[in-house]
Amino acid sequence: MQEQENYILIAEDLTKTFSGFVALQQVSLKVRRGAIHGIIGPNGAGKTTLFNLLAGSLNPDSGRVIFDGYNATRFKPNERTQLGLARTFQNIRIFGEMSVLENVMVGRHCRSRAGTLHVTFQIPFKKTHQEKEIQKNALECLKFTGLYNRKDKKACNLPYGEQRRLELARALATEPKLLLLDEPVAGMNPAETEGIITLLTRINELGTTIVLIEHKMDFIMSISNLISVLNFGNKICEGTSDEVRRSPEVIEAYLGKETNK
Repeated sequence: MQEQENYILIAEDLTKTFSGFVALQQVSLKVRRGAIHGIIGPNGAGKTTLFNLLAGSLNPDSGRVIFDGYNATRFKPNERTQLGLARTFQNIRIFGEMSVLENVMVGRHCRSRAGTLHVTFQIPFKKTHQEKEIQKNALECLKFTGLYNRKDKKACNLPYGEQRRLELARALATEPKLLLLDEPVAGMNPAETEGIITLLTRINELGTTIVLIEHKMDFIMSISNLISVLNFGNKICEGTSDEVRRSPEVIEAYLGKETNK
């Protein structure tokens, strides 16, 4: 019980195969409450498969996922969202023809008794009290992420970096205890990356735990309290950024083993 109080997410011996290919093999992970936990590894290491298992997009062949004290191993993604787990994706998934505000309101609907379509497309002058509260929450999320002035724009018309922020705003609308972020600064320039670092730091300081995958090593090393390293479906190292940098297993995974000539 004490362990579950200290750790918001515990993955135990997760294994996943696809047509005989072992994508993940008995990987365990403990994410401390209030931490920023990074996951790195070369392409094909199993990072996205791990995220899919944690988020409920996939079920493991074996092992289990404990989230906030619940055995969530067979819970669907929406059930995990109800418990307080939110996720963003490597490839942006927004509703392009909807407004920025409507996109965030869709995220908020999981905390309401109203359906998504009802919340989003109700005629304005017939808004219920609940819908007004949903809109109020969505506007607060947009202010927090710096998108308030874009609220009426079509989401597809936002610049790439702002679309990334919109995904974060929509995730925050679910009131997450834990955010799973899949390459949150992919494709961003240095200034945009610095902006996301500032935003994620603020989110974390307000009490939200963050787990993220990222290929930009400077970014993940600078923001993470603890880093887990995957390679060929196995966890090969875990530690602080300095410990990971010095790990022979990590150096070999990224650079290859030197051969004697």
